Amino acid sequence: MKIVRLLAAVLLTACGPTPPQTVDTRPLVVATTTMVADLAAQIGGADIRLAALMGPGVDPHLYKPGASDAQKLSQAKVVLFSGLHLEGRMADMLEKRGVAVTVGIPSAELLLNDGHPDPHVWGDAQLWSHCIDPVVEALSAAHPAQKAAFTERGAQLKTTYATLHAWAKSEIAKIPASQRILITSHDAFAYFGRAYGLQVVGVQGISTVSEAGLADVAQAVDFIKAKAVKAIFVESSVPHATIERIAQDSGAKIGGELFSDALGENQTYEQMLRANVSRIVEALK
Repeated sequence: MKIVRLLAAVLLTACGPTPPQTVDTRPLVVATTTMVADLAAQIGGADIRLAALMGPGVDPHLYKPGASDAQKLSQAKVVLFSGLHLEGRMADMLEKRGVAVTVGIPSAELLLNDGHPDPHVWGDAQLWSHCIDPVVEALSAAHPAQKAAFTERGAQLKTTYATLHAWAKSEIAKIPASQRILITSHDAFAYFGRAYGLQVVGVQGISTVSEAGLADVAQAVDFIKAKAVKAIFVESSVPHATIERIAQDSGAKIGGELFSDALGENQTYEQMLRANVSRIVEALK
């Protein structure tokens, strides 16, 4: 009888009312690139749900959105993207649906390439800090109750980036002036070079849609020999073959891999810039 009563109690418990499930009311924020996702994470913190369309090492110039991306975008309360046509294949859709974080950058600060703004603004920490306010405003509009928290985190992030900017300048200054030449796969470091005092040479153009031709490779080899460049760099989101060939033909060593259009695995923007600066200084000084 004890067994029967025990079974009956178990059955009654199993058939009882299901406890209500907790609904996550935090706004879903969808970001395109890893750099934009980091901005959202730093400012939104635990007050948002964050989904990034592109992961580490993904080239935003070539990224093709899939069905899962469309679903995320349709469910998002806030859509954040870099802008300046970085997300080339998604630009039209994003401009109708989201907020470009680069909208806060003064137009006079933008570099032009063939008449179009260079989108690689995160190379300059001071310039990238202009992208904080648009994120704060977008998150505050979606979640007004946490506006004070978003504003405070945004202010803290500006301080972090100002410190980072000053540190990068002092580190690059350790490289002899004649060796402050940065040669990479594609022209993604123009803002970086302007901010921190490096001459930048990208073998490919501003986008990775087209590959470097034989003339581009030969020109780069001649330049490296003429300037006695010690090291050149591959990029995390661009195939390495072209730079490896140039290194072989010119005699320059490969100074390491730089993060250009995407952050590394579990990496913040600050960690990315510090890693790039440290690798460049170590290879060129």
